[in-house]
Amino acid sequence: MDTQSSDPNNQHIIENNLSLGQALLPVFALIGMLAYNVYVYGDSALDGSNQFILLMGAAVAAIVGYFNRVSYKTMVEEVAQNIKSTSGPILILLMVGALSGTWLVSGIIPSMIYYGLQLLNPSIFLAACVVICSIISVATGSSWTTSATVGIALIGISEALGISLGMTAGAILSGAYFGDKLSPLSDTTNLAPAMAGTDLFTHIRYMLYTTVPSIIITLIVFIIIGLNLDTPDQVNTQKILNAIDSAFTISPWLFAVPLLVVFLIIKKTPPLVALLLGTLLAALASIFFQPHVLNQIAGTDVLSISSAYRGIIDSITVSVEVPTDYTALNDLFSSGGMYGMLGTIWLIICAMTFGGIMDAIGALSRISKALLNLFHSTFGLFSSTVISCLALNVTASDQYLAIVVPGKMFAKAYKDKGLAPENLSRTLEDSATVTSVLIPWNTCGAYHSGVLGVPVLSYFTYAIFNYLSPFMTLLFAALNIKIRQLKNNKTSLA
Repeated sequence: MDTQSSDPNNQHIIENNLSLGQALLPVFALIGMLAYNVYVYGDSALDGSNQFILLMGAAVAAIVGYFNRVSYKTMVEEVAQNIKSTSGPILILLMVGALSGTWLVSGIIPSMIYYGLQLLNPSIFLAACVVICSIISVATGSSWTTSATVGIALIGISEALGISLGMTAGAILSGAYFGDKLSPLSDTTNLAPAMAGTDLFTHIRYMLYTTVPSIIITLIVFIIIGLNLDTPDQVNTQKILNAIDSAFTISPWLFAVPLLVVFLIIKKTPPLVALLLGTLLAALASIFFQPHVLNQIAGTDVLSISSAYRGIIDSITVSVEVPTDYTALNDLFSSGGMYGMLGTIWLIICAMTFGGIMDAIGALSRISKALLNLFHSTFGLFSSTVISCLALNVTASDQYLAIVVPGKMFAKAYKDKGLAPENLSRTLEDSATVTSVLIPWNTCGAYHSGVLGVPVLSYFTYAIFNYLSPFMTLLFAALNIKIRQLKNNKTSLA
């Protein structure tokens, strides 16, 4: 993931005599309650009801902990540590809200959409999303930055072209997580080999075996989908271009701001610093390029210091919209600012409360141990690792824990089987890193759905790379393809 600031190496695993049934009870209770809640509320479940259900799941876990003599203080302290670990993501979410607002009123996003409509043909649009986001995420090491910058623009273009937002978000995230897995700048790419006991570049080279086929299949699927899209006759592109041009001052000079943000990320500038600079520079650009937009937001006719200030601060903090002559664009040219990110932040806090109590009572480690003992063959070991990572993404709601806990639990098992540690590190990335975005209450799923404005259930089917990756790693294990063995402290490929 790359932009979270938690310290996964400091996560501790509580050991106690919790039975497997007790460890799974909160999980089954949560899944049952969430399923019914989604049935009742549908797409609006994330407006608040799911957040409360996560707290109810945490309450069930706390009751299990109470009967196993885990103190209330221990559980609260673990929840506090979990929430503390999300302080970075929460601040980034707020800054992304601010950035999206200023990028709207400055004309950056409208300019991206304006030029993108002229360059991206609907038939190749989805495949282009995968390629563009792959390049950006490899360069930055950040799926979060990719979504917050080029991802937002691509969503805007797709809405203007009449292409499904779920399809587009799936293509964006497929590309974004391709780079998140492979970039040496990504913290998950560094974390996985550290947990498994191998080095970074051995890990990256070994991941290519499963990652390249997965992204090729993803591209082929999106090319096929794109060739069968029926949108060109339905969308009057010129009318859209005219509406954008009449509402904003369109200029290629505005691309200097997002290019600078990407450059700063590549140079390993802290994401918060890069996003803040991107926000401030866009605010400055809005004064020179879009004074009429600032006047419109401030409700004045003449730009002054106070009206410019009000227009910029409103775009950063609250919901703003810039109407156009083309009604279909009005929803597109609106932003929730920092306020619009509060629902996602609320979800993350509740999810980390559940994960914290599950960790405090020892449920996470108990489930992982059960999976470790379930299989004895090499394929079984890979399967148990994948299942463990997926289960922790669901239960702990945190990508880091889904890498760290199985990494610690399975490292010795892989060594005992004579398997090189890069087998484990690759499996961790193939199953933990990429699937986190498929869970609505996971920090990654909550973040990306909030930033792109597309519910997880809408893009789930189209995040092809993300759910294909764990199947690919299991296929390689089942067929014994590129399974590296330990031999006299050296490694070889089977």
